[in-house]
Amino acid sequence: MTLAAPLVVPERGAVRVQVRVGVVDGVGRRSVVVHSRVEDGVEGPWVLHAAGVLAEGVGAPVGGVFDGSVWPPVGAEPVGLDGFYEARAVEGFAYGPVFQGLRAVWRRGDEVFAEVGLPEGVRGEAGAFGLHPAVLDAGLHAAWFLGGAEDAGGVPFSWGGVTLHASGASVVRVRLVRAGDGAVSVAVADMAGAPVASVESLAMRALSADALGDERALVNDALFRLDWTP
Repeated sequence: MTLAAPLVVPERGAVRVQVRVGVVDGVGRRSVVVHSRVEDGVEGPWVLHAAGVLAEGVGAPVGGVFDGSVWPPVGAEPVGLDGFYEARAVEGFAYGPVFQGLRAVWRRGDEVFAEVGLPEGVRGEAGAFGLHPAVLDAGLHAAWFLGGAEDAGGVPFSWGGVTLHASGASVVRVRLVRAGDGAVSVAVADMAGAPVASVESLAMRALSADALGDERALVNDALFRLDWTP
């Protein structure tokens, strides 16, 4: 799955979201695309946000050396998190309280391990998702500690080999390590060490402030003219 553009929720009004899944092809795969359109009385264009491929099957957990039952990982050194989310807010990433789920981080060589979870008041929501988006996102926040890449503090751009192994986890253990071409591989386990999700390759990209502009401005500030075709 490749993310083409962020979905910006306007201060007022609503956004219509469309998810389209294609027919199955000869090898059991289906295309999937996600579009949105701001609802403000103007029939604006549909904006493409993501495009990818879905397939049935059981994937092997990524990172066979990741033993999530041994915690903290043997030989891993703790990393301080004081002021982490305050620093991200200064950089333009102001995470709400539900998405500030990074609890602890350890580093061992090229590997980064993290423990993340939902706040007590919203843990009951985890069962409604394969993997709660705030849990997954908080796990990816640990990529800031990988180092060695300019885009370590970016946002997800291209996902490859994503597999869900279990659902409903509200607190997880995560392992991140650099994959090929500067991408990141991700392994997620529950508190007993059983696999929850895995990502073979996740490419990160920097996100400019211009990309977060109000989509309605593309239409409302455009230059229109009347014309006549005989």
